Amino acid sequence: MTKSIALFSTLFLLGSAYGQVEVEAEDTLETNTPVFVTTLDDGENSSGSAGNISGLLQSSRDVFAATAGFNFSAARFRIRGYQSDKTMILLNGIPMNDLETGRGTWYRWGGLNDVTRYSETKNWLTDNPYHFGGIGGYSNIDSKATGVRKGSRLSYASTNRAYSHRLMYTIGTGMQKNGWAFAMSLSTRYSQEGYVEGTFYQAYSYFLAAEKKINASHSLNLSILGAPTLRGKSSISVNEAYELTGDPFYNSYWGYQTKPDGSRTKRNSRVADSHMPIIALSHEWKTSEKSRLKTSVYSSFGKYGQTALNWYDAQDPRPDYYKYLPSYYEGINDPLNAQRMYNNWQNPATRQVQWDNLYYANSKNIFTFKDENGNIIEEGLRSKYIVENRWNNLMSGGLSTLYSVNIDKVSIHTGLYLQTQRNHYFNTIEDLMGGDFWVDVNQFAEQDFIDPQAAQSDLQNPNRVVREGDVFANNYYIYNHTATIFSQVNYTTKKVDYYAALELSGEQFYREGIFQTGLFPENSLGKSEVNNFLNYAVKGGATYKVSGRQYITANAAYQTEAPTSRAAFISPRTRNGTVENLTNETIYTGDINYILRYPKLKMRFSYYYTERKDAIWSRSFYHDEYRSFVNYVMQDVDYLHHGLEFGIDGDIYGGVSANAVVAYGQHLYNSRPSASIYVDNSDELLARDQTVYLQNYKIGGMPQSAASFGLKYNGKKYWFAGANVNYFMDIYLDPNPDRRTEEAVANFVESDPQYIETIDQTRLDNGYSVSLFAGKSFKINDYFLNINLNINNLTNNTNFQTGGFEQLRFDSQNINKFPPRIGYLYGLNYFVMATLRF
Repeated sequence: MTKSIALFSTLFLLGSAYGQVEVEAEDTLETNTPVFVTTLDDGENSSGSAGNISGLLQSSRDVFAATAGFNFSAARFRIRGYQSDKTMILLNGIPMNDLETGRGTWYRWGGLNDVTRYSETKNWLTDNPYHFGGIGGYSNIDSKATGVRKGSRLSYASTNRAYSHRLMYTIGTGMQKNGWAFAMSLSTRYSQEGYVEGTFYQAYSYFLAAEKKINASHSLNLSILGAPTLRGKSSISVNEAYELTGDPFYNSYWGYQTKPDGSRTKRNSRVADSHMPIIALSHEWKTSEKSRLKTSVYSSFGKYGQTALNWYDAQDPRPDYYKYLPSYYEGINDPLNAQRMYNNWQNPATRQVQWDNLYYANSKNIFTFKDENGNIIEEGLRSKYIVENRWNNLMSGGLSTLYSVNIDKVSIHTGLYLQTQRNHYFNTIEDLMGGDFWVDVNQFAEQDFIDPQAAQSDLQNPNRVVREGDVFANNYYIYNHTATIFSQVNYTTKKVDYYAALELSGEQFYREGIFQTGLFPENSLGKSEVNNFLNYAVKGGATYKVSGRQYITANAAYQTEAPTSRAAFISPRTRNGTVENLTNETIYTGDINYILRYPKLKMRFSYYYTERKDAIWSRSFYHDEYRSFVNYVMQDVDYLHHGLEFGIDGDIYGGVSANAVVAYGQHLYNSRPSASIYVDNSDELLARDQTVYLQNYKIGGMPQSAASFGLKYNGKKYWFAGANVNYFMDIYLDPNPDRRTEEAVANFVESDPQYIETIDQTRLDNGYSVSLFAGKSFKINDYFLNINLNINNLTNNTNFQTGGFEQLRFDSQNINKFPPRIGYLYGLNYFVMATLRF
């Protein structure tokens, strides 16, 4: 702590001595990180008596946020350890977070970089003129027609990442003399195969906006945007699979399939298909010189599906299934089969999905399907294997209205938000793979129950024969409704700016079943009990202006949050039941920041602290001890996030500048939660209030700490080049709670090495990456040409394990039976783009 205080003091004195110089415009580098850039002139920034400076400080390009969002993202780093549900995403001031999960939904407008690139982003706790926001900040995308720069912009990008090519065209008219403004952006992204073998990418994006200035007081804006996307996914596997293939990016989802003409093509079993367009109409009314009222209505609808293999009375077709690994047979002392499996993995043709074999199995399964009275229902080829599509289709809408007024040193923002969302979950047959039909029954229920009714997916249509395109297995809706009121007051003085905000919200969710399942005939069809929650939040902060270039800011918040409907329902595929005794989550958070804002030196040093209490953790998996598929629910889960953030960027000499970023965090589980284990196929409760000893375990799946150092040279003829070295530390796998119970170690004494191995948390090695970037601008008559290049992981460091997770499936008799699944940093990859503006 003494060293931290000394560092803080040194930087404070450095800032005081640096002097007052003219503010220069900041450079911007083409990245996929939305960054809002604000340039302050000397009159706004140096006197210390200007208007509210705190918002401008945090909106300006922050070296820490830019680095963490770009250079650290490849290693799954999360700012302050938060998930995306703690950041509010807004579209022209309209909240866009998913109501079912709370998460951001960037994929709904992916590829529209020309529209989103200048989003107003604040990456930490702060005031927010649009909404109360999240503890992780907010990002507001300006979707107005006048938000797009006047003129045309044509760009082409080539990369070796998820896609290979991107073409984008954007045009904006600006506000015309007739009071109309129009904007359009179109893009396409494509790859026949991405960085990971077996993946592909086909995406289009569109944005259309029309704005009408009715008079000096009123204007209307209509925006329509969407991003239809089809992509083949990649898997994360166990280290044994990577070692057997010699490929840290081994993808188990694909395999070769033979076409009728005899040629072979790669086919991915996991394909994501999404398109959820958004339509928003906004009205702005300048009610006076100092006040305005903005009202918006919006609607979003569309589809999100993911394909997967399914099978009935057949062997598991997944090539990295644990019984197909040599280690499984080594564990049961069967060396002959262990060698056989090893040989299979050495052959590239046999370590992927065996599409031809699956089709062959279907072609031989001639079947006569009869009802319980012996009557023939269907004859033909009953598919043993199919490709199913798991749909989560969305319909949402809402109303938001925000009134803002500025009176001398006081500004007030008051908003009302009404939102509704319906998620439709169902499965369809995507491909019968040469078969004639599939029977809609639950094969696990057939195994577990004598009563044949229990196996029915829909009792109202028993023994239903389904074909391609038909709905089967599950069919239900999840409804979420929210109403929120928010108010914020900002007060500005010569030396200190203050703000305070209050939010009240009501949330409601319920399930509506379309199928009456045989497992839960009384608790699956129709509307469930409605769950209602009332929540409130307060926050406040102050900015002390040490000088016109130095600032100390402090922020604090207290809020409650309703459990998400995603976590609350135990098994929504089959029934209406929710976790018992649902309660609100409570959050306490605060930070303090020291900020320098000079033309040639910018710096931020922050300390933050966050506690989250009474959260719910819910997962489903096969439990080997209970020999059943289970729903595992932890309640009273507490989290602790605290740490330091430091970022500095300054000129050195002759066009050379340097930047350094350090994030030191401690992100921990901070309680001993209570676990309940529900059987998925029955109402049986296998365990209740089982203590999970999670306190002080690290939250996994991300580096707890990271650092970066970079150099950049700005040439005199509009070119620049630079490099960054990034280092990642304290990377842990998220702990399996079922291994941190008394029951899991009941067979061991504390001195047994397996006792320690069972409860210890897996820590991955620290890792690094090196990145280069360069760019050049040209002016050709009235045209401006920009060329930008980014190269990541220059040293091709593919040994860096960036994260993963412990499998929830756990065998206490053989703790290494289900090893963790690990992800690796992509090797050398690049992104080069040429942009023409005219």
